[in-house]
Amino acid sequence: MSGRGLSKTRLARLRNVLATHVENGDVPGLVDAISRSGEAHYDTLGVKALETGELMRRDSIFRIASVTKPVAAVAALILVEECKLRLDTPIDAFVPELANRKVLKRLDGPLEDTEPAKRPINLRDLLTCRMGFGAIMEPSSEYPLQRAINDTSISVGPKLPTAATMDEYARDIGSLPWMHQPGQAWRYDTSFDVLGVLLERVAGRPLEAFMHERIFEPLGMKDTSFRIAPEKLPRLAACYLRNSDTRTLDVFDDPNKSEWSRPPGFCSCAGGLVSTVDDCLAFGRMLLDYGKHGRERILSRPSVELMTTDHITPEQKSVSPFFPGFWDNNGWGFGVGVTTRRDELASPVGSYGWAGGYGTLLHIDPREDLVGVFLSQRVFDESGLPLAFTDFPTLMYQSFDD
Repeated sequence: MSGRGLSKTRLARLRNVLATHVENGDVPGLVDAISRSGEAHYDTLGVKALETGELMRRDSIFRIASVTKPVAAVAALILVEECKLRLDTPIDAFVPELANRKVLKRLDGPLEDTEPAKRPINLRDLLTCRMGFGAIMEPSSEYPLQRAINDTSISVGPKLPTAATMDEYARDIGSLPWMHQPGQAWRYDTSFDVLGVLLERVAGRPLEAFMHERIFEPLGMKDTSFRIAPEKLPRLAACYLRNSDTRTLDVFDDPNKSEWSRPPGFCSCAGGLVSTVDDCLAFGRMLLDYGKHGRERILSRPSVELMTTDHITPEQKSVSPFFPGFWDNNGWGFGVGVTTRRDELASPVGSYGWAGGYGTLLHIDPREDLVGVFLSQRVFDESGLPLAFTDFPTLMYQSFDD
C-alpha cells in the first residue's frame, strides 16, 4: 500500500531508545521486527548471554512463553475446521479425567467444600480461559487449593508444568476441585495446558508432530519447537530473572543445561515453545493475512475473525482478576488479547496479540497492515515490566511515515 510505510528517521529513534535500555542493563539483549505493508525492519541489540558477552543475532532462539497460546489456538481451529473438534461439545470423551468436576464453594475454602459442576467443559472454555480453573491472581499462599496446586505437576509460571506425560498432567489437574463453574469467569493460563492434552488426543499423535506438519512447516518456521535440537542449542539466548535482593540479573535458564534441551514429556501450550524473530513474524503475517501464507492456507478467514473477537462478557470481566486496568481496554479472543478501546498510541481498537512472561511480544494490527515482534530474555517480575518491552509498542507506532 503506497504511503503506509516506515520512516527511516523514526526507526533510528526506535533503535536508539532500545539500545539505551540495553546499555542501562534493563535487558541483556533483544531482537525485534516490524512488518508493515510489505516493508520489514529488524533490530538486533545486546548480548545473548551476560556471562560470555556473545552478541545477539537475528537467528537467536528465545523461549516465547505465552506467545505459544495463539499458536495453540490456531492448532485447535485447524481441528475445528476438519470437524474433529467442535467448540461447544464437551471434551469428556477425550479427557475423561476432567469429567464430573467438583467446584469450590469459596476460592479460599477447604478442598472438600464443593458442589457439582453445572455442565461439562468444552473447547470454547479452554480457548477463552473460562473452564473454571487457572492462575490465582489474588494473594493465595494460604489457600488450600494453592497449596494443593503447588504439590502437583501443574504449576503456573514462571516455571513450566513438570508433568512427565500428557496423561500425568490430566490426572493431576483432574484430582483438584475447580475454582469456578465452567463459563463463569476468566482465569489465565491453565486452560491452554489442558488444551494441549485435548489436541494431542484428538490428533492421535504427538502434539509437536501435529504442529510441525500443520503450522510450522507450511509457514517455514524451522526453528520453532517445544525442544531445541543439539545443533541449535548454541543459538539459544540465556534467560534471566532479576534478584529481588541484589537487583542483579540471575540466570533463570542456562542454555548449557536448559530445560528446552531435553525432549519434553509434556508440551505446554500455555508457554512451552521456543522460536526466532523470523518464525514469529511468519506466524503473525499469516494471521494478518487471515490465515493465508503465500500459497498455503492454514486457516479460513472466518476462523481468524472468530479467534480475534472479544469473547468475554462484561459480567465475566467483572469477576476475573488480572493486571490492574487490563479489562478497561482489552478483551480476550482465542489465545489472544484484543484491544477494545484506544487509550494509548499503540493500542488501536481491533489490534490483537499477546505477550510472554519471559519478555516476548506478538502484536498484529489489521487496520495498519502491521505485525510487530519483540523477543528478549528477562522474566517478568514484581518490580515491573522491562522498559524495553513497554516502550517497544509506542516506538513501533511512532515509526509510521504516513
